[in-house]
Amino acid sequence: MSDFLPISKKDMYKLGIKQLDYICVTGDSYVDHPTFGTAIISRVIEAEGFSVGIIAQPGWKNPNDMMRLGAPKHAFFVNSGNIDSMVAHYTAAKRKRSDDAYTAGGKSGRRPDRALTVYCKLIRQAYPDIPIVIGGLEASLRRFAHYDYWDDCVYPSILLDTGADLLSYGMGEKQTAEIVRRLARGEPVSSLTDIRGTCYLTQPVNTPWGGVQCPDFETVCNDKKAYAKATRIQMEEQDEVRGRIVLQRHGSRMLVQNPPMQALNTEELDRIYELPYMRTYHPVYESEGGVPAIKEVEFSITHNRGCFGACNFCSIAFHQGRKVTVRSEESVLREAKQFLSNPNFKGYISDVGGPTANFRRPSCAQQEEYGLCKGRKCLAPRPCPNLVADHSDYLHLLRALREIKGIKKVFIRSGIRYDYILEDHDLSFFRELVRYHVSGQLRVAPEHCSNAVLDQMGKPHIEAYRRFQKMYEAETKNLGKQQYLVPYLMSSHPGSTLSDAIALAKFLKEAHIHPDQVQDFYPTPGTVSTCMYHTGINPMTGETVYVPKTPEEKAMQRALLQYYKPENRETVRKALILVGRRDLIGSGSGCLIPDERNRAISGKPVKQKGKATWQNGKVKNRRRK
Repeated sequence: MSDFLPISKKDMYKLGIKQLDYICVTGDSYVDHPTFGTAIISRVIEAEGFSVGIIAQPGWKNPNDMMRLGAPKHAFFVNSGNIDSMVAHYTAAKRKRSDDAYTAGGKSGRRPDRALTVYCKLIRQAYPDIPIVIGGLEASLRRFAHYDYWDDCVYPSILLDTGADLLSYGMGEKQTAEIVRRLARGEPVSSLTDIRGTCYLTQPVNTPWGGVQCPDFETVCNDKKAYAKATRIQMEEQDEVRGRIVLQRHGSRMLVQNPPMQALNTEELDRIYELPYMRTYHPVYESEGGVPAIKEVEFSITHNRGCFGACNFCSIAFHQGRKVTVRSEESVLREAKQFLSNPNFKGYISDVGGPTANFRRPSCAQQEEYGLCKGRKCLAPRPCPNLVADHSDYLHLLRALREIKGIKKVFIRSGIRYDYILEDHDLSFFRELVRYHVSGQLRVAPEHCSNAVLDQMGKPHIEAYRRFQKMYEAETKNLGKQQYLVPYLMSSHPGSTLSDAIALAKFLKEAHIHPDQVQDFYPTPGTVSTCMYHTGINPMTGETVYVPKTPEEKAMQRALLQYYKPENRETVRKALILVGRRDLIGSGSGCLIPDERNRAISGKPVKQKGKATWQNGKVKNRRRK
């Protein structure tokens, strides 16, 4: 019978373990579910025949808590959690978050800032000679010299800050299996320099041949053109077929990134997702109400990995890669049937997706031999002529899931690429998506309406969204359903001027869209857009890019996307006056805000059918039917 992995000496003794082979340290509470990186890596180590324990959210005031399981025989594997610890702690406005979904009880403050660095230093104090392997998102996206938004400076590779011996980037299963086998055979960690999907530091004299070299750390700190050049090299070599060794000197040491590890094939993915996970949080957290993050994923299914959409503001392409790989239908069905024995399952599968839900095949036939194209995107600004848009396999999978007795509904809540749907001449998937798989709202991500901004985002032009919107509304009406299309939007992305933000506000008004939430662009390590934010240069094209950076302008751009809120009127007014658009202030049908001089004495705007109204100080949204 499966159980959670040991989290205490008591657990070890029950299993008859005197010393663990490996210990995984994580900044999250311990959740043994395959959407949590710690769960996957620890179960991979276990599947290789080794004992492994978990230290979740250790105290960071002294090294004692790192000793709670004793010293591992071979190594520590360390990550900061499912997301970067700085993103977990701070909003895009650098305000401290009040909660943490990956912590029991949703409580913030149980992991330090820059958790990976803090944890590794504590381990070194406790066990100076035991190898440390770092991985997860924080390590993967900070593997080269990188811009740090929170300190507004360029940091070196996280290998230097942590003092770790080896860095595993990407999804990590294959390299983890090779690392644990070789360490157990007695190979010193310093000799593990030939494993794909890893980075290490060495003396420059030991630099391997055949690599491509980025500008060094000192140069990228002081020269933004050099930083942009380094970013382009790193992004272009992130391909398992044609990717080369990438080098970056850091003072007297050379950072070496080996080529990306080959993506897991279908058989390998099936094996990973069918390891003996408990699929929930450790019972030690029950008294605190559990771990909130499990609620969204407990009855969701991951069927794919990778994303050839490769939006510039998204880190998936640099972490998972652009190549799409999938699980078999049989494996997905087995996972769905397991839900039926869970007393908490009510018959609703919350998601069957991944980075992009409706990708279940390579974007073209050439990828296996040549890799994904260098310097080109598959979908933006227009779909590549070689793109093969085919939803038939995904559709067959969804139909099979719907036929399982005991499953009432199968929803899709991961991102849907509507531009990919538009390229599929067979509308069967689209029609069944609208009929069966939407839970009231279908969320899609046009992000903006200005094609100039969308080009900097690496997104399709707004005409694609308009086409899909018409299709969706017509199909919804044809089915007699009340379902809505909810767009994700982003303010203050590099390339977006105040005039672009005003154009987006007008677009939203004309479409009767009143977004409840707006995402400010968040510069996080490992994205093309963050490079643009820091340098003012698009690293893939070399062109100069306008970057909104001041708090005042960012507040204006954000307020414009929610122009209808009374509390935003003064900020919107300042923005409109600043760019000479007083014509959008008044009572006309095209105006964004009323002229305060003509407001009713009561302060309540006149109700207008089909538009947002202000009632008792609250915005009430009326949706267009």
